[in-house]
Amino acid sequence: MDKVIKVKPLKGYRLEVTFSDGARGVVSIENRLFGPMFEPLKDPAYFAKVSIDEYGVICWPNGADLAPDALHESLKSGQNVA
Repeated sequence: MDKVIKVKPLKGYRLEVTFSDGARGVVSIENRLFGPMFEPLKDPAYFAKVSIDEYGVICWPNGADLAPDALHESLKSGQNVA
């Protein structure tokens, strides 16, 4: 599994992501911001608190996270790319 090694929050609920295999791109997660874990991310200041855990998973302080394999696949396939 390729790990996320760099993430940068962008306006419009987008993330600039770099993977351990060199794949990189911008993904939009605006359509994922629902439910108790992701609702807080609608606050731009909170969204900006994005980080990467020790497993290469994109996460936020409240425990919300994004599976790196799904993001990697979306970048490779051109889906959900901003």
